[in-house]
Amino acid sequence: TGSGQQSVTGVEASDDANSYWRIRGKSDGSCQRGTAVKCGQAIRLTHVNTGKNLHTHHFPSPLSNNQEVSAFGDDGEGDDLDIWIVQCSGTYWEREDAVRFKHVGTEVFLSITGEQYGHPIRGQREVHGMPTANHHNYWKAMEGVFIKPSMDPAKHDEL
Repeated sequence: TGSGQQSVTGVEASDDANSYWRIRGKSDGSCQRGTAVKCGQAIRLTHVNTGKNLHTHHFPSPLSNNQEVSAFGDDGEGDDLDIWIVQCSGTYWEREDAVRFKHVGTEVFLSITGEQYGHPIRGQREVHGMPTANHHNYWKAMEGVFIKPSMDPAKHDEL
């Protein structure tokens, strides 16, 4: 049911290779690789295996009847409904911090409440958007690669 776009689900295993997302700037290229993500910054989350962006729109989600969250676009290019604001407590999103993602276009929070799908994706949980901030919409980076900012390309310290 819903929009017919690719489902986004959650699993318990933090090391599931299909659970990796790449953080990118808005489509104007405002996020340079290795630069710390600021609290309040607009980002896109691109699924590593499919190249689709985390997306939401005004469709009800199939299990909880909240707002559907899907994967949309090709090769990291989608539309304005792929943009999320990182909400965190400090200046920057720190590796250990639990953060929220608020959708720019519809103002819902990326959430998971525990509803599980049956066949063919038994045990996977529905990811959806909720209109209020609560304990269901905290997220924490558990695995992945964290890249230090690049050195100034004009300066070299090797011979």
